[in-house]
Amino acid sequence: MRGDRPVHTTAGVELVRKLASDGLRVFTATQARQYAPSVALSAGYLRQALHHLANSGWIVRLHRGLYALSPTVPGVTPAHEFEIAMALASPAAISHWSALHHHGLTEQAPRKVFVLTTLGSRVPRSGSSKTAPAGGGQRIGEAVYQFIQVAPERFFGTEEVWVGDARITITNPERTLLDGLCRPQHCGDFAEVLHAFDALGGRLDVERLVAYALEIDAAMVKRLGWVLERRGVDSARLERLARFPVKGYRVLDPTGPRKGPCNRRWMIQENLPGRTPT
Repeated sequence: MRGDRPVHTTAGVELVRKLASDGLRVFTATQARQYAPSVALSAGYLRQALHHLANSGWIVRLHRGLYALSPTVPGVTPAHEFEIAMALASPAAISHWSALHHHGLTEQAPRKVFVLTTLGSRVPRSGSSKTAPAGGGQRIGEAVYQFIQVAPERFFGTEEVWVGDARITITNPERTLLDGLCRPQHCGDFAEVLHAFDALGGRLDVERLVAYALEIDAAMVKRLGWVLERRGVDSARLERLARFPVKGYRVLDPTGPRKGPCNRRWMIQENLPGRTPT
């Protein structure tokens, strides 16, 4: 017995150990089927074996056909939440608040794992509104994942890093900051995004930020220009942003009310708390 749960058959346990020894902490049913013959587990019994392994606590069902080794399996390093995220959607990159925290740009640890993917990609969905986590996202295994989908041409600005034994894709610091300007609610709030710009300090790649913003949209261009100017960036480096055409004023904080003074140079309505029209 493992606690109050029965241990599954020898073949099932051997399958788990075989997957673990080959570094497959997250695996599909298809991958398990490929390993089944090596542990004398028949293909016809595999689905039932996976079901019993999940009930016995040896594996965790993430969604249909996708599993992770349980953190309670002796001698096995559990899959990191970011590693699981890479298997939940394709393409996928750790983003927004999760990326801010990974890059050391915020001290606030998010309660969700934020994942950038593309429109049209298949992402897990919550079974019902009754089981959906408060604030949105999908509970998968022991974590809540928030998927943010963008047009395929806007899925860029990523890098690969090691997290434990897993190689994962994450938005780089500049792309992460821009995502914060677009959806500050997924990065704490707008004030936290402004703090992240300051936290990056001299490591800020202004040219990369400008190039990225010009590939996204006009609102992003103008918000970035406003932020960089107030950080003391030389105006000559911001001319491409200043010249970018835009019709009408855009709010600085997209989650805030449409009120506050209007900045004509950047065509931005400064809707931050404490700022009143002059």
